[in-house]
Order: sequence, then structure tokens, then C-alpha cells
Amino acid sequence: MNDIKFNGGINIAIKIPKSKYEETVKFYREILKFEVTEKEINNPTVSKTHEVKFGNNIIWLDCVDNYTHSETWLELKTPNVEKATEYLKSNGIETCDELEEIPKENHWIMDPAGTVFIVGKENSVYSLD
Repeated sequence: MNDIKFNGGINIAIKIPKSKYEETVKFYREILKFEVTEKEINNPTVSKTHEVKFGNNIIWLDCVDNYTHSETWLELKTPNVEKATEYLKSNGIETCDELEEIPKENHWIMDPAGTVFIVGKENSVYSLD
């Protein structure tokens, strides 16, 4: 399993408490002057989302009604998700797919500090919205 390879994906999600959401969207749009677009979302844990063009990356500003502080979630890409998942499990990193609904071919994991990563297949297009 030494041939497992991970790459950073273009998507970054910031999970934002409802009480700070509009102020945060305004910060990215009006203060930093980034291109910010509200996107439709049908997700049981995210009530609103905005896409922010952030250089070559996309930041998803996700409004999460039951959070008390923000969290940043990152994207990992790998050629073979299931093989990578087995590798991660063999190193004590369990999936936590109950965090948020995603396509079955992807998985959520966390680093020891609690940073959340979506693990997806290289060259597949998936939005974190």
C-alpha cells in the first residue's frame, strides 16, 4: 500500500454559524472584493452556500444553523478512493461519512486535530456545495 497518493483538490469549505454568515459573505464580497455567487443547495445540514473564486481554488461559504464556531473543510484527491480508504484505516484514520451527505464514492475523514477532509477520485468533479 505504499503506492497510495493524495493531492489537494480545488475545493475548500468553511462551515459558518448562522449568526456570522451574512457578515462573512459581505467580508468576502465587499471587503476582499472576490467574486461571490450564491448557489442553490439541497442538503440537510447546510442551509445556504456561496461560491467564492479564490485564485485557482473555490471557497464554499456554508451556512450551518447548529454550529457555534466556524470550521474549514478541505478536499483530497486520489486515483483510487477505496484503496486509499483502506490505507487510511490501516493507519488508524476512520471514515466519518455521517458528517454530511456526499456521493457514495467519496468519504469524509478527519486529521488528529479535527480538520475534515473529503476524499474523492482524481479527475472527478464534485462541488462541496
